[in-house]
Amino acid sequence: QVQVAESGGGLVQAGGSLRLSCAASGNIWRIISLDWYRQAPGNQRELVASITSGGSTDYADSVKGRFTISRDDAKNTVYLQMDSLKPEDTAVYYCNAEIANWRGRGNYWGQGTQVTVSS
Repeated sequence: QVQVAESGGGLVQAGGSLRLSCAASGNIWRIISLDWYRQAPGNQRELVASITSGGSTDYADSVKGRFTISRDDAKNTVYLQMDSLKPEDTAVYYCNAEIANWRGRGNYWGQGTQVTVSS
């Protein structure tokens, strides 16, 4: 069994910062990639940022230069540092982990954490 849990969401004023964390635990041999998605009301879930086991990163155009993804393999944790937040960043943020274990490779989602940016 694999568990993925996000934390760090909250309410912040526009221009402020938040740092999200996502920890994976359980039956894990190797974490292949860790991604952050978000979903605003009425919108589809969208990829915000991703980081591979080799440390390569990718960002949605809407957050480039403002968000930074990083990972701590010793803690099986990924972080999303969000700066210069805008009201349009308001959404539920989800972590997705692609993990290899005895079952093979699989994708696991967290429950999400709410980020609200007030204008």
